[in-house]
Amino acid sequence: MTEDTMTVDGADPRFAALPGRPGKIIAVHLSYASRADQRGRRPADPSYFFKPSSSVAATGGTIERPAGTELLAFEGEVALVIGTAARRITLDEAWSHVAWVTAANDFGVYDLRANDKGSNVRSKGGDGFTPIGPHLVDARAVDPAALRLRTWVGGELRQDDTTAGLIFPLAQLVADLSQHFTLEPGDVILTGTPAGSSVVVPGDVVEVEVDAPGAPGAPSSGRLVTTVTQGARGFDGAVGSLPAVDDRQRAEAWGSRAEAGLEPEPEPFRLTAALRDKLGRAPVAGLSAQLRRRGLNNVTVDGVRPMHPDAKLVGTARTLRFVPGREDLFASHGGGYNAQKRAFDAVGEGEVIVIEARGEEGSGTLGDILALRAHARRAAGVVTDGGVRDYDAVAAVGIPVYTKGAHPAVLGRRHVPMDADVTIGCGGTTVQPGDVIVGDRDGVIVIPPSIVEEVVDATLAQEDEDAWIAEQVAAGHPVDGLFPMNAEWRARYDAWRAAR
Repeated sequence: MTEDTMTVDGADPRFAALPGRPGKIIAVHLSYASRADQRGRRPADPSYFFKPSSSVAATGGTIERPAGTELLAFEGEVALVIGTAARRITLDEAWSHVAWVTAANDFGVYDLRANDKGSNVRSKGGDGFTPIGPHLVDARAVDPAALRLRTWVGGELRQDDTTAGLIFPLAQLVADLSQHFTLEPGDVILTGTPAGSSVVVPGDVVEVEVDAPGAPGAPSSGRLVTTVTQGARGFDGAVGSLPAVDDRQRAEAWGSRAEAGLEPEPEPFRLTAALRDKLGRAPVAGLSAQLRRRGLNNVTVDGVRPMHPDAKLVGTARTLRFVPGREDLFASHGGGYNAQKRAFDAVGEGEVIVIEARGEEGSGTLGDILALRAHARRAAGVVTDGGVRDYDAVAAVGIPVYTKGAHPAVLGRRHVPMDADVTIGCGGTTVQPGDVIVGDRDGVIVIPPSIVEEVVDATLAQEDEDAWIAEQVAAGHPVDGLFPMNAEWRARYDAWRAAR
């Protein structure tokens, strides 16, 4: 052991690697870029949960996978141990309040996540679910941006990353937490796990090490060793919810659908250039008639009008849902990187942002800044059954927008941005992410992707037929028997088509 490492003995062997029993253990939900990329989402700010100190375990111990569960997953992490109290400290001051760093394993049972809603009380709070140690590394002797974290399972390296890959630097986590409560000496912060976390089974041996290979003496926590065993006792459904898993939990626990032995998710529907061209030539009125023939009548977004009547709108839906304004909900969901901002930041090329505003036009649902963002993202357009503020500026952006009209008020007057990429109702019709949206001067229509090809082909064929009928009427023929065509006129039309 170098002078930059130490082991602190305590009366309770669970806390042998710590100065004592920690008053608080605070863990970060998602903090490494590699893990965020794996999960397909990157948070704008850190979020946290607590773990009980009774979950701490020393190196060389065991962890039980509870009976009736299948998804016990390891998460190698860098643990920070607070040395001096910190309350409302600055970012520059934060690292000086950290006394030591060491290794930790933030075990969790995905089968128990369903009712935790992000708190992870049951899924990560079990006895022995937070091994820490075995040695403490002096925080003053290392660069917080140059710590290395590695995890092995059965001797095979599964995680290998450094704190340079953090979305949120270690000092930021300390400073942020100190805004909300006092970090006291001995408190532990678990700083998140990189990509590579996966499921372990009884008999597996998991080892975690944190070191600073670039620092003098290359100080190391040593390897934190935990053996997985099978628990004999399960859970009593009479007093609480029972374990439950689905394929999404399996994929997240294992790290991917492939690792979980699941079939790949089907590729999302995408409009080809040829199909987009056909839809661009098909009038909404004609598409509506073909959908009606297939039993779909409630597919028009009613009450909205185009800000650019001569522009055709074609794309796939990206949805955004507003709920009625309520002060407490707006305080929790309206500020920061809310669902509205996330939707406009995430919209892709050729997609249409469709907004559920419940037909409430007493407030704007977007303005010029968000219209510019959608335009920069090469979105196909925006459809909202609410109002638009900065109306002239939005119109000047040039992106097709359908709305109920103009209103100067900001979002909070009538709406709370609740969520994105969910099934919504807009203008009296249901819209799901990926639905095909087509708009022209007649209005906006929603087409299920599974039938869009046949619907647009039938629409264009009908347009050819209608154009021919119009020519006959213009030439003086009566509409009786021609519109719709009887057998005689149908034969004439078929002969005309064959001769083309």
